[in-house]
Amino acid sequence: MAKGSAFKMNLPSVDDLFSTEEERQEAKLKKLYDIPLSEIDDFPDHPYRVLDDEDMQALMDSISERGVITPAMVRQKENGRYEIISGHRRKRACEKLGLETLRCEVVDVTRDEAIILMVDSNSQRSEIAPCDKGRAYKMKLEAIKRLPGRPSKEENESPVGMNLRGTQSLDNLGEETGESRTQIHRYIRLTYLIQELQDFVDEGKIKMRPAVELSYLDEESQRDVVDRIDETEAFPSHAQAIRLHKAYEEGDINYEKVMKIMAEEKPNQKVKIKISFDRILPYIPKGFTEDKVEDFVIKAVEHYHRYLERQRDQVR
Repeated sequence: MAKGSAFKMNLPSVDDLFSTEEERQEAKLKKLYDIPLSEIDDFPDHPYRVLDDEDMQALMDSISERGVITPAMVRQKENGRYEIISGHRRKRACEKLGLETLRCEVVDVTRDEAIILMVDSNSQRSEIAPCDKGRAYKMKLEAIKRLPGRPSKEENESPVGMNLRGTQSLDNLGEETGESRTQIHRYIRLTYLIQELQDFVDEGKIKMRPAVELSYLDEESQRDVVDRIDETEAFPSHAQAIRLHKAYEEGDINYEKVMKIMAEEKPNQKVKIKISFDRILPYIPKGFTEDKVEDFVIKAVEHYHRYLERQRDQVR
């Protein structure tokens, strides 16, 4: 062998020398424990709301019959307590059922790694409210930013107010979720709405695009919008939301301005009457071109209106 040449020997570690194959295999398994619910804390600023709805009742019924099939995921904190990463609904269901423990997998991760795990583990849920999704995306991107090797605060700021490394973080998130960068931006903008407007979005009463425009208003202006909605039970259209956004940017917004913009008639508020052409075709004289049919129908209605007036005059 040449002098100074590298030579490596794959020697077993001390642990391998003094442990059995069974112990080594067991070490590779997930660490599952029945942890007292009293020792498990919710994840700080958990983005997904846990509702006591029909789905929760179905989960409770399932746990009552078969137990917790999929363990929750937790991390141990410095004070010895546990912080739940995935399984907030299972924890809530167990609490409502009066159970004392929750089967959990304990993982050794940092807080930011836990955030990424939490968002990823919930991304496959069939139904996620838009604002919950926005909070989750925002938390994950901020966590990615803080991981070792990420940019400092002095680096480029994104349009949604987060410190990102160019487009890489958004592009990666887009690939993982199947959402476009623009759509991810829209979801994150929802987190800048006050709670009342977020509720309207999650209930489907305000659509995504007008909600994004409203998110640029300050809190006072957003509350003016909520007050106007409460008074009229009418929600702003996309065009109205754009005008509200523009008025705010120009410094020309107050409650009267909000009221004026939201009082404008929206295209979808205009009454539209649809008449099947086949129904009126037998009454249209031959030779009428398509552009003359509407005029014929209007004149027919006018004629019938005069006929009804004559009938009323005779009754009198």
